[in-house]
Amino acid sequence: MDDNKAPEPVNINIELPEDVAEGTYSNLAIISHSNSEFIIDFIRIMPGTPKAKVKSRILLTPQHAKRLMMALKDNLAKFESVHGPVKDTEANVIPMNFGGPAAKA
Repeated sequence: MDDNKAPEPVNINIELPEDVAEGTYSNLAIISHSNSEFIIDFIRIMPGTPKAKVKSRILLTPQHAKRLMMALKDNLAKFESVHGPVKDTEANVIPMNFGGPAAKA
């Protein structure tokens, strides 16, 4: 038996249900972590609304979080090579009116 032989690749059949395929829009992500997992909450903030709901929560192991970070970096580099640099805006404060007039009741 040859111990140096590479393992055979495994094919995974991934299903994408219709309701998941539509996606969920998010314009804010909050990331937190414990010693064993990373939690990413995807949130949608609406203009003029001081309250927002978490639309999706993803839990990852630290290893998967690192793989996700590397995959995002790789995909952003590919995107920028075709479309040019993505502007990095300062987002220290969450704009509640998105630059438009404030909502009034």
